[in-house]
Amino acid sequence: MSAPRLPWTDIAPKTYQAMAGVKGTIARSTLGKTLMSLMDLRVSQINGCAFCVDMHTRELRHHGEAWQRINSLCTWRETALYSPRERAALAWAEELTRLPDGHAGHDAAFGALREQFNDQEIVELSWTIAQINTWNRMAVGMHAPLPDKPIE
Repeated sequence: MSAPRLPWTDIAPKTYQAMAGVKGTIARSTLGKTLMSLMDLRVSQINGCAFCVDMHTRELRHHGEAWQRINSLCTWRETALYSPRERAALAWAEELTRLPDGHAGHDAAFGALREQFNDQEIVELSWTIAQINTWNRMAVGMHAPLPDKPIE
């Protein structure tokens, strides 16, 4: 990857701080750090954000997540490694990240979400997904550099 395009966090520090504030608010939700990091990692995988994939993999390891679940996240539908709650959240994350023309397909994912989460949690989960999509777009667009350091 090439060098960072712009020092975007320095050029617009108030906007960066506002986004960090949103992340901080979401982090205090009742969803739990592991579920939120799983959402962040899955969305970052979809969006191809190397910086964020690395960061959220590190977060999951810090929270004690097993390598098998981290490595299988991109194939979560094919394994039994994720709970029904996590599966509903992952499906919702994919729906909100891959917005097709027309939105009729969201009904099934939302129905599964309703079975696992209350209204407050659904809104918090949706904000989690929306904010990681924004972070991914900034990191990819500005060529955020991947740290050259081992995970563990």
